[in-house]
Amino acid sequence: MSSKISDLANLGPQSQAMLEAAGISSVQAIYDLGSVQAYLQVKKLNPKASLNLLYALEGAISGLPWQTVAREHKTSLLLALEHQAACRTKD
Repeated sequence: MSSKISDLANLGPQSQAMLEAAGISSVQAIYDLGSVQAYLQVKKLNPKASLNLLYALEGAISGLPWQTVAREHKTSLLLALEHQAACRTKD
């Protein structure tokens, strides 16, 4: 496993910078958090982060191209995102 976030498939230097700004500074942290939680941490600090980052994160974890994730897993990711966001507002 690579130690640099930008070495993961689908993630480059800009994604790495956004993740690090949100306190996610290692590949292991992405795996530990999962794509939805990692995306939410970034989105909290960077409201302009797009859903493409979510798809890229999921693709990095699963080994799929982000386009495949967006096409085949979009609905389940959006439902998980909605669920996590709802849970956060209850806290």
